[in-house]
Amino acid sequence: MQRKSEALQQVMPNSTLPPLDNYYSLVPLDTSHRKSSSVFGYTTWVYKATSSKSGKTYCLRRLEGFRLTNEQAIRSVKEWRRLNNGNVVTIHDAFTTRAFGDSSLFFVQDYHPLSKTLAELHFAQPNTTHGTRFSAKNPIAESVLWGYVSQIANALKAIHALNLAARCLDMSKVIVTDKNRIRLSACSILDVVHFEARRPVQELQQEDLIQFGKLILSVATNTPPNQLTNLKGSMEQMSRVYSKEITDTVLWLLTPAPAGATPKGVEEFIRGIAVHMVATLDASLQEADTMKSELFRELENGRLVRLMAKLGTINERQEFDGDRAWSENGERYMLKLFRDYIFHQVDANGNPVVDMGHIIRCLNKLDAGSDDRICLTSRDEQTSFVVSYKELKKQLGHAFGELLKAGKQSTTRGFQGSSH
Repeated sequence: MQRKSEALQQVMPNSTLPPLDNYYSLVPLDTSHRKSSSVFGYTTWVYKATSSKSGKTYCLRRLEGFRLTNEQAIRSVKEWRRLNNGNVVTIHDAFTTRAFGDSSLFFVQDYHPLSKTLAELHFAQPNTTHGTRFSAKNPIAESVLWGYVSQIANALKAIHALNLAARCLDMSKVIVTDKNRIRLSACSILDVVHFEARRPVQELQQEDLIQFGKLILSVATNTPPNQLTNLKGSMEQMSRVYSKEITDTVLWLLTPAPAGATPKGVEEFIRGIAVHMVATLDASLQEADTMKSELFRELENGRLVRLMAKLGTINERQEFDGDRAWSENGERYMLKLFRDYIFHQVDANGNPVVDMGHIIRCLNKLDAGSDDRICLTSRDEQTSFVVSYKELKKQLGHAFGELLKAGKQSTTRGFQGSSH
């Protein structure tokens, strides 16, 4: 999570990328120089950018050289805004711009820091001799494959329920945002790009199922989708490594419904893999428990940081040098000595002692308002106080409250910076 937070804050100094109408601080996320237009028919670029309206960070996908001929094409994205699913990257907006010196189409999506595509995660970079062949790797665990199957099925169920179609189940457009957690990241794009050549949604949904099957087969056999020309051979290869159940599941996806029969549906598919959907749900719940445990730890850290912030704002206030409450004999002086007791411990020779356990214990007792009593001694050892954490917590609250009150009063007179 720390690394994700750092990635979220990352910027590019001296960037030559132009700002857009409502977005700034663009940072390229796809640094590969081998651009392909095979998926959308246009060269694409992916950026991270900050919204000038909300201050939030988004992922911007740019289609270079796209010329909008029908305003209705852009408006089709509105249908995707209604979609709220944990396995689909949320789409927020689409717009065209000439900021890059051409006519570009942008899609605004949620940004998931440090995410990787399925292709990046499971396949090594293509070698120079066979540019379309992925390097061989060990087979992916079947439990991971079932997790992918369950999550993509969940995504398609939500998409198809809104009378939409994913249309893009390419390995380079399915991202892994956490351990085995995947999301479809390029939905809605082909609806705009191919707006003039609209096809029946039911037909597109049937293609979703076939693309779904090819995606899983590709991952299972370590074969790029464009090389799955011999599906029978690839299925035989898969059956030698994986169980009959998952092999039959992929075969069901790849086999279109007979002519005149009722089209296949994702809900029917989900009923057939219910056991594995439940297993994926259980894994998700356990992950949520782990995250909740981490959250509780960070919540505790947050409380300690707030206490340190209050102590930092209260101590060494030169503007209160003439105030008796902040003098050597005043109650606020006790907080200064407490600061020394926590952070400025020394040994018998006057050398600094840094004890993180001592610091955290003291702050926790202060936060709880413990009745434990401690002796606070001035640096010249001429002044001593015996006081409880409960009393110190009360004094800290009063002192901080006075600072807030003084700060509010100063805003009515205008802010003046510190002179020291």
